[in-house]
Amino acid sequence: MKSTAVEPFVDLEWCCQNGHRVVLADVRWYLDGRSGREAYDGGHVPGAVFVDLDRWLSTEGSPSEGRNPLPTPGDFSLGMRELGISDDDIVVAYDDAGGVIAARLVWMLRATGHSSAILDGGLASYEGPLETEHPARPMGHFTAQPWPSHRLAEIHELSTETNLVVDARNRDRFEGRQDPIDPRPGHVPGARNVPCRENLAASGKLRSKAELLRSFAAAGITSAEKVISYCGSGVTACHNLLAMEYAGLGHGRLFTGGWSQYGHALELPVELGPA
Repeated sequence: MKSTAVEPFVDLEWCCQNGHRVVLADVRWYLDGRSGREAYDGGHVPGAVFVDLDRWLSTEGSPSEGRNPLPTPGDFSLGMRELGISDDDIVVAYDDAGGVIAARLVWMLRATGHSSAILDGGLASYEGPLETEHPARPMGHFTAQPWPSHRLAEIHELSTETNLVVDARNRDRFEGRQDPIDPRPGHVPGARNVPCRENLAASGKLRSKAELLRSFAAAGITSAEKVISYCGSGVTACHNLLAMEYAGLGHGRLFTGGWSQYGHALELPVELGPA
């Protein structure tokens, strides 16, 4: 398997320049229950394949593991092969939310040595006519790789005495002002709040590296070395990790279970209010 060094975020011009190796992946998915597949069928960037987050990027959730645990490496590789993705392809993923959903696929690919990036600006960055046809791609040759333990964190490691725990959820959920999804409001005691959607400018594109560095520094993050990133269920937390990498801060770790796992662990403490 050849892994090409690719920045975590690229634009359409970059895709055009590397088009012979790029596979576009539509990863639209909605927490409110809307169908990402229906959105894709209604119109997507020409040539893009649809990656079903529930089917290929997670497995069945539970209170003890959270809503979106990682799938087995074998299931993930099967999904990529069925979509016509091979080891030597560069997967550029997009959604209609600035990449905060597509980040899950990109993180999974990059963490296992496959070349991948988020399309900066997402679906809105493509100004041409959308298509409704499904591209016919031959079966891919995609090698299953184990999830790297050094890029993942477990619930017992969410101690802010030894790690810098970063919550990617919106501020209202972090502060416990409302949480319509999980059993308890609030956040991991001592966690910092860096809402992943604040990584984006008003245009929907990623902020500059200098702006990202200032934002992370304001939360006490000057290196990702001891960072553990979480959100509700290990999806949007990936956007913070990729933004840190893009800004030159290195690699943090992902707590896949997120608040949907931690909130069910009633023996663990919860903190309310701002960080």
